[in-house]
Amino acid sequence: MQQPTLVILAAGMASRYGSMKQVQSFGPSGETIMEYSIYDAIKAGFGKVAFIIRKEFADAFKAQIEPKIKGKIEIEYVFQELTAFMGKHELPEDRVKPWGTAHAVLCCKELIKEPFAVINADDFYGRDAFNKAYQFLTTQCNNTTYGIVGYKLRNTLSENGSVSRGVCEVDVYSNLLEVNERAKIFRNSNDEIVFEDISGIHPISGSKFVSMNLMCFAPNFIDLSEKLFDAFLDRNIKDYKSEFYLPFVLNHFITHNMGDVKVVPTESQWFGVTYKEDAPSVKASVENLIAEKVYPTNLWG
Repeated sequence: MQQPTLVILAAGMASRYGSMKQVQSFGPSGETIMEYSIYDAIKAGFGKVAFIIRKEFADAFKAQIEPKIKGKIEIEYVFQELTAFMGKHELPEDRVKPWGTAHAVLCCKELIKEPFAVINADDFYGRDAFNKAYQFLTTQCNNTTYGIVGYKLRNTLSENGSVSRGVCEVDVYSNLLEVNERAKIFRNSNDEIVFEDISGIHPISGSKFVSMNLMCFAPNFIDLSEKLFDAFLDRNIKDYKSEFYLPFVLNHFITHNMGDVKVVPTESQWFGVTYKEDAPSVKASVENLIAEKVYPTNLWG
């Protein structure tokens, strides 16, 4: 059986921090959040990791990551170039912003021929989430069945402010019906989880599933993305802020009855630095997991 690939959306990492040397470490031996994801993916059984990065940061990225993981998992690099897969379209002079997450995955077209999972580089997903993703990719995923690892909303909040989440509506068969974007979710003074929109403040269950962009696909997802990207450019090429997102392709897949998107539940606690004040609590959470022997003090030592 061909082992699945882990695709890591890392093109924005270095540009946000200024250089790879400044990427924040959260582990006691200097580990980034991304390294914990790679470690968990290796433990789960993933056979390859593909980093989607910017070409100008490639040397610095490789220098930081390869000495740690080389020989532990197959490594590939993909550059997300603005001109990639534009076909008949010409790149507008004022376009600087990348085309988005679905375009990033599309740039893997020549590399990926097996089921794959996609994650963000700077989110901590947890061991159980990667085990669930691996199990789904190796037993259920096919051309008409994709998956999203669903987190309980209560496991994805920040103590330092509101968060935006894609709240999943799911049927009795665990099929995704729709994702509702909620821009301001937080705990109120009564410790109740609520969201705010233009009509006011509303309660929302902490047991609702949300997507944290851990998604599972068959290789034909890339072919679908290529077709939809061409249509996206027809409509949006002059809008320099427009982006071609993974949920857009998933929504097309569902609404055009091309197959099902399963919501695969995990009890993992998500960690991320939504606010700079989150960093100490993320470090503390990693330290707790090390104390519980989930991770070694030095991941690669």
